[in-house]
Amino acid sequence: MNENQGDEISGLSREMLYWVEKQVGQGAQMVSVKSLKGGISSAVYGLKIKHGDTCHEAVLRQFTNAEWLREEPELALHETAALQAACAAGLPSPQWLACDPNGSACGLPSVLMTRLPGRVVLDPADLPEWLDGLAGTLASIHAVEVAPIEWSYFTYNEVPCLTVPAWTRVPEAWRWIIDRVQASAPTYQPQFIHRDYHPTNVLWQEGKVSGVVDWVNACMGPVGIDTGHCRLNLVQMYGVEAADAFLGSYIAADRRGGCDVNDPYWDMLCLIEMLPGPPEVYQGWPDLGLDALTPELLARRLDEYAESLVRKLASSVRPR
Repeated sequence: MNENQGDEISGLSREMLYWVEKQVGQGAQMVSVKSLKGGISSAVYGLKIKHGDTCHEAVLRQFTNAEWLREEPELALHETAALQAACAAGLPSPQWLACDPNGSACGLPSVLMTRLPGRVVLDPADLPEWLDGLAGTLASIHAVEVAPIEWSYFTYNEVPCLTVPAWTRVPEAWRWIIDRVQASAPTYQPQFIHRDYHPTNVLWQEGKVSGVVDWVNACMGPVGIDTGHCRLNLVQMYGVEAADAFLGSYIAADRRGGCDVNDPYWDMLCLIEMLPGPPEVYQGWPDLGLDALTPELLARRLDEYAESLVRKLASSVRPR
């Protein structure tokens, strides 16, 4: 770092900047730092670093959420393992560069990785084609053999303690859903999943998916959690019809199996993560240009989704 750059660049300390430059190589020099939008549990920065005649682009994630760190103190190590496994398998992920697991060098636990080309698209000109791209990319991720990592799927909510939300207009539908997720899970084959696959974590370039980011929650688990989590986001952003189209495209592209993603149990298990609520607009959506959503609209769409899942569950249960 050049001495005349001052003690900080865009909020990053001199010590952290030195650490980043050191990871890139001797003689590396920070050119610019830009805070990136979309995240709510971490501070994420886009970096440009000159090393010799090459200017590298990288991303630095700092884990700033104290509650999350108390619950999962190895977040930086978790993301490191996930990125290394994804990259080794040829998945469209950033390449891991370095890790400061406890913040001894950077002040906070941090992960340094390459920056992928492309941008988040939340206002597609052709929604069906865009949904096909989201679904096909996820199916391709699930089709690849990835070395297992030590982290396994768990629900963020306490399923045995769930109650019907006070904000819903269709309490019976939510009661059905709670009863179903509190019963036994379908059988499935655990495999490497992203765990947080949704539109703000997918990058596009020239109409095609160019990469998938934010692998810190990746783990071994049922692929129905990936489809279900993406559908939950699509319902809130665009409505039930878009979420159903995504699932249809995924099923058409699925080349591996191992989990019946068409079983409404997986969508229900993702939906109960909204409880107790009430629904709130995820800040990443307006930050990235989707600014017409309101809590009232989200609640209506989630109720419609709950009803559609109950109908699907009822139609799948045949009389004995």
